Parts: sequence; structure tokens; C-alpha cells
Amino acid sequence: MKRRLLLLCAAAMAPALAQAEFDANTASRADLESLPGVGPALAQRLLAARPFEDWADLMRRVPGIKAAMARKLSAAGLRVGGRAFGSAPGGEAG
Repeated sequence: MKRRLLLLCAAAMAPALAQAEFDANTASRADLESLPGVGPALAQRLLAARPFEDWADLMRRVPGIKAAMARKLSAAGLRVGGRAFGSAPGGEAG
């Protein structure tokens, strides 16, 4: 019985534990800094370069973000124009 209750509680909490998604064009500094690998300097570069057309545009204009970092940020919930890195258009599959 305790096991069933524990499973029900875990299932009920799952949506609350889901990662948040932020769009690079609208995210706050705090949102950006909450992403792994994004500190104050990178967050500032992202904020200063907005708006972005797509991931390719972001990587072209923000020093320090190449394909590997873009994949990491996308996996952590960052989106550009609502798209994850690697989803067409402009999101290199690389």
C-alpha cells in the first residue's frame, strides 16, 4: 500500500519537475543564468545580441556558442523562435 501511494505521489509531481523552456529572444537574465554553462558574461552577450532569427543566427553572433554548446543549452530548455537546436529551419543538425 505504501509503495502504491509513493508511486502515485511521484506521478503527480512529475509535471512540476519537468524542465522549463525559455526562448532566447524573451528570456530574462535570471532564466539564462539558470541554464548549465551560462554565467553572467554569456547571459549578457545573449541579451545584447537579441533578437535571433534562429539557432544559426545565435551561434554566428554570440561568441562562445558553437554547435556543442547549442546542443547543451537546447537540451536544458533553451529555444530560439520556439525551436530546439537541430530542428529546421536554421537549427544545424550537426
